[in-house]
Amino acid sequence: MRTHYSIKINQGMDGEEVKLAGWVHEIRDLGNLKFLVLRDREGFIQITAKKGETDEKVLRLIDSLSKESVIEVKGRVKKNEKAPRGIEIFPVEIHILSKADSPLPLDVTQKVDADMDTRLNNRFMDVRKPHISAIFRIRSRIIKAGREFLLGENFIEITSPKIIASASEGGTDVFPISYFNREAFLAQSPQLYKQMMMSTGLDRVFEIATYFRAEEHDTRRHLNEVSAFDLEMAFIRDEEDVMNVLEGLVLAMIKEASLCERELSVLKQEIEVPKKPIKRLNYEHVLELLAREGKEIPWGEDLDTESEKLLGEIMRDQGEDIYFIKGYPTDAKPFYTMPKDEKHSRAFDLGYKGVEISSGGQRIHDYNLLAERLEFHNIERENFTFYLKSFRYGMPPHGGFGLGIDRLMMQLLGVSIREVVLFPRDRHRLTP
Repeated sequence: MRTHYSIKINQGMDGEEVKLAGWVHEIRDLGNLKFLVLRDREGFIQITAKKGETDEKVLRLIDSLSKESVIEVKGRVKKNEKAPRGIEIFPVEIHILSKADSPLPLDVTQKVDADMDTRLNNRFMDVRKPHISAIFRIRSRIIKAGREFLLGENFIEITSPKIIASASEGGTDVFPISYFNREAFLAQSPQLYKQMMMSTGLDRVFEIATYFRAEEHDTRRHLNEVSAFDLEMAFIRDEEDVMNVLEGLVLAMIKEASLCERELSVLKQEIEVPKKPIKRLNYEHVLELLAREGKEIPWGEDLDTESEKLLGEIMRDQGEDIYFIKGYPTDAKPFYTMPKDEKHSRAFDLGYKGVEISSGGQRIHDYNLLAERLEFHNIERENFTFYLKSFRYGMPPHGGFGLGIDRLMMQLLGVSIREVVLFPRDRHRLTP
């Protein structure tokens, strides 16, 4: 139905016949002149119809159009310095492919604002806005960049099950489902399965995973269904080997986002790419930094949202937007986390502009120690028999992380997490 997207039409094509297809963005009738602005995936182009020069059938059809109707236009390219981008299309034929009802549920031209609920209830139309579609074009590109980086580092892409028999991390924030005549759960993460893969010989694996977390949040940074790069790698010395891969991955994704010039121009955003190496902070040092600003965190506790935000401000003042925190207390981390000494673990988090975007570390690969940690956390070993079995027959030292795609996008663009997820799921929203 089209020979070109709008962005591909230029002044050098003056006089050429083209076919375009898209949505009616604007209509203006000046009597002897009628203007349509056609919008497609790549941008906008002006369609100009003149009485006496344009077929009467085309003029009548333009009069019948409603905004957001889908049309196909056949016409000639005309150079006109007064037109947007210096070009316009003189229509020879226009066909209505789908007529839009009126009134519209929201204004794509954004002359009338809509609240978030209205926008999400009509997400199919919200994404027609250029600045919203720009968000998802950037998202697509950073996911592609992340996948290419990991494949270039000899990782193998896998797919783990999303219906599981026990909570991935032994927690209670899970969605139970009816699985025929048994209880099952939506996976909190692929943690158990990607660790099991380390015993198979496929010693570097990743997936673009979906997490399901039954947490009752009402914040700008939490959802109940989220996406992440989830990775596990074997034959490591310690957590630093894992952190180095994460560093390369996240910087490759941020760099790709910074190269999305057209989308960033629409969003009126600039993205600064951090330099290597990413700053490493020890857990105790973080507590000291926060205490100096009046925020006391008892030793052994994780950082809350307020602490993360404050730490982001402290680090920004030091010229660091992105930073690792390592050496967390062992008892504050999941059962599979490798201890470093009697008090500390080999776990880490990655913060970006005051929000945790990744968590990971070295895992326990010794069967007996893993069984002890399950007992310490009061987790029934029977629920993890299939997982523990893989540690009894040759499990190499390994570690991994999950990098939240939604949170990274949120922090890159400085928006709510609901802006960067097509159909966000939270405690109040199950449709569309």
